[in-house]
Amino acid sequence: MKHRDLIKLLVKNGWYLKEHGSNHDKYTDGKNVEMIPRHSELNENLAKAIIRRRGLK
Repeated sequence: MKHRDLIKLLVKNGWYLKEHGSNHDKYTDGKNVEMIPRHSELNENLAKAIIRRRGLK
């Protein structure tokens, strides 16, 4: 999955960028925090795990 596609999905579900890191970005929904690697292409298993864990639609 492309990094930008996962970010679009997060933002659509109410998540926003909290902090830029050198290798990861920190996204939050106000209560939970999710670290997203800053690679152009993310591992499919990692992307699916984030989507499942956060209940993204």
